[in-house]
Amino acid sequence: MTDVVDSDELMRRIQRARACAAEEERSWRARSDELEPTDPQAARDAAVRTLAYEAVTRVLDEVLRPGSR
Repeated sequence: MTDVVDSDELMRRIQRARACAAEEERSWRARSDELEPTDPQAARDAAVRTLAYEAVTRVLDEVLRPGSR
């Protein structure tokens, strides 16, 4: 893939990726909370995914707004 994009398009793509990661983080957090009483192992797995998406969100935040955290 050799698409050439300008800086505005690159920023839009990063913002979309950040929004997607934040939504996935919320989704996995809710799933973890939902599964905790009935399936602790699945809840732990969901919590790990939550942490992974949280890390991605933080990295993309730093790319978009350096020093904001």
